[in-house]
Amino acid sequence: MKYQESITINLPREEVIEKFSEPKNLKHWQKGFIFMKPLNGTLGEVGSQNLLKFKINKREIEMTETILKNTLPEEFNASYKAAGVYNIQQNHFEKVDEKTTQWTSHSQFQFSGFMKLIGTLMPGAFKKQSREFMTDFKAFAEDGKSVLDKKD
Repeated sequence: MKYQESITINLPREEVIEKFSEPKNLKHWQKGFIFMKPLNGTLGEVGSQNLLKFKINKREIEMTETILKNTLPEEFNASYKAAGVYNIQQNHFEKVDEKTTQWTSHSQFQFSGFMKLIGTLMPGAFKKQSREFMTDFKAFAEDGKSVLDKKD
């Protein structure tokens, strides 16, 4: 499954990248984020890996992030592997003007086992999750609004 999402952020690209690339900010725009733990390599460098843990719908999910490309401020690509799911994210940050940045994310998912059924029956759930992360990042970056402040 492949799809693309895009969002305009009303901030200079440098400020967007500063907030996007700071691991301590993940909890503010990725709902359910619990922690990130470096596994190997230097944080942010190609080939480095991190363990990410999320709580989604009362389930804890662990995934391994592997950095595939990091030419920020232009592009950041990573793969994410969890039980039954392999995802490649390609993130492009385009400077629209001095005060505006366009973030485009290309997602590619491969499923196995039970997740193959979920991916087939509910493909919109993955796209919706990507859109929510991007919208929540925009709110955090522009206005300091954190998902930690939201009521479920």
